[in-house]
Amino acid sequence: MNQADCILGNAYVLTMDDVYAAYPRGAVAVLGGAIAAVGDEAELRRTWQATEVVDCGGRLLLPGLVNAHTHVPMTLLRGLADDRRLDVWLLGYMMPVEREFVSPDFVRLGTLLACAEMIRGGITCFADMYYFEDAVAAATAEVGMRAVCSQTVLKFPTPDASSFEDSLAATSDFIERGKDHRLIVPSVAPHAPYTCTPEILQACAALAAEFDVPLHTHLAETAQEVDDWRSEHGMPVIPWVKKQGLFGAKVLAAHCVHIDEGEINTLQHAGAGVAHNPSSNLKLASGFAPVASMLQAGLNVGVGTDGPASNNDLDLFEEMRLANFIAKAVSRDPTALPARETLAMATRLGARALHIGDRCGTLEPGKRADLILVDLESVHAWPRFEREPDAVYSRLIYSAKSTDVSDVMVDGRWLMRDRRLLSVQVGPLMEAAGEYARRIDHFLLAREGSVLSKLIAIGGAEQEESYEVQLKVHIDDAEPVLQAMQSGAVEVVRKAHYHEYDTYFSFGAEERERLRHREDEFIDEGGNVFNVRYRLTLTGPAKEAEYPNAALLSRSRFIAPAKHSLRFYREYFKPSLESEVTKDRLRWLISYQGEEFYVNIDRVTRPALPGFYVELKSRTWSRRDAENKAALLSELLAALGLNNAAPVSKEYAELISPHSS
Repeated sequence: MNQADCILGNAYVLTMDDVYAAYPRGAVAVLGGAIAAVGDEAELRRTWQATEVVDCGGRLLLPGLVNAHTHVPMTLLRGLADDRRLDVWLLGYMMPVEREFVSPDFVRLGTLLACAEMIRGGITCFADMYYFEDAVAAATAEVGMRAVCSQTVLKFPTPDASSFEDSLAATSDFIERGKDHRLIVPSVAPHAPYTCTPEILQACAALAAEFDVPLHTHLAETAQEVDDWRSEHGMPVIPWVKKQGLFGAKVLAAHCVHIDEGEINTLQHAGAGVAHNPSSNLKLASGFAPVASMLQAGLNVGVGTDGPASNNDLDLFEEMRLANFIAKAVSRDPTALPARETLAMATRLGARALHIGDRCGTLEPGKRADLILVDLESVHAWPRFEREPDAVYSRLIYSAKSTDVSDVMVDGRWLMRDRRLLSVQVGPLMEAAGEYARRIDHFLLAREGSVLSKLIAIGGAEQEESYEVQLKVHIDDAEPVLQAMQSGAVEVVRKAHYHEYDTYFSFGAEERERLRHREDEFIDEGGNVFNVRYRLTLTGPAKEAEYPNAALLSRSRFIAPAKHSLRFYREYFKPSLESEVTKDRLRWLISYQGEEFYVNIDRVTRPALPGFYVELKSRTWSRRDAENKAALLSELLAALGLNNAAPVSKEYAELISPHSS
């Protein structure tokens, strides 16, 4: 007779294996945190015994649900800024609040709250992507849940890293320290193609491949993202990231809403997993992912809740039901995505999408004992019909609620019994979360005068590279520089001629933020205007560091199209100071020592300033790269014969006398 730690009997067992084996009068034996045997109870009890035998009371016993994509600490941001467009929600509210409040303590509290919510809803495993992911991992393991914990990497500074190099280094250390953990799979998460550079994507893919861990990212979430990629790169998102070598890693791709048949096949051939997030995609109006086509192609598609700030819950029963209904509605086929296959997405296929299908997702001998009991003896799930074997799956998808989950086990440890949480206490967590909410409310109320938030609120704001390095000099005669540009001293990539009409808005006595409204007139070789562009640029402090020859390093800028009149912006932003500069600009994009720089020769005509100003500048996401380029600026200055030119450390708005608006 085989000895088990525990036998769960008198259960309707759904194994969710490849053949959907089910046992209406079944049992599961657990030994050492793993499933030792599954089958008909009478047969199993003939060969197995245990010191603990659990009478499941005829409830459904199935694998724990797998939440294929979320951001669990964002429980603390639930309901913060609803009913807004994705860019306003993300750039205007989420990221500013995260920069202000996200810390290891914030992350731990949010994770514990999320784990409590997920356990109550039958989720035993989830894939997370956030900051301070080591704190997410520690809290998750403390509670006893299983997770793929993915450290976010972005091209701009984050709450836990001042640069992407720092983030990559921290991620490498996190993975190396945790790669053998019993419950946690550490992972890397380049956030999305539009928030990363090719260099970042390639480095993340190499890191994931080196340690053989998943790579978690967002792909093709919105139509705008795909349109931008086609316009900028001449191809959709999926083939572009393939070109960057992303699929050299075990990819978990969240969303994939706007992909075609060819891209589906690319994902399938790469062995990538996909996380479908129906509630989030509906709430943010992102669209409908072609889930039925993905499954037909053989893709491992899981179901995710996305973060509780964009959903706003962690209820996978709701996600399964929505995923099923959307697939039917989009295809106009009520047979699309049957209930049984929908449950597979939240169990077997979800685990495979996370690349941990060898550990969980089904009730099979050798898998870890991650399982739940679901009580369908309730009004909303009654009566039951038994003539069709698949009727049990229909009850789970179309009738069951997350509150029907009564018991949860992970790795052989009970986390909930008879709807009572055993590994986490909710009361103190809710009290602490309420205090964070009060602090965040106060922060946002005080921030109502923020220029950036106002800029984002009117649409189209994008963050440019994190760093700009610039060197400006004043000269009396531009001819020597023009000759140097034509002499071959530098490699000219392209040249342009503009008339620029700038209006600068300044805010507050310290003027730490400045908003520029610019009208660019593009001038052809005959001196005629052939195109006009309007845009807004928001800059922070003018100087973060200074290098030889007065080369200045400044931080990130936000740009947005100027769709309204200058009068509108004046009344909307209410600047404390306003100044105007008009200039004639010749601009070259050049290559020097293998790096790209812009060279501007400006003649300021309003107010009329004597001589000319020459600007040498470059932008980058990397501070290290910015410092390297700052060193090259002195060499470039010499190459253009400007060694003795007078350095200028002021911006144009500071060179003239501003007047009060």
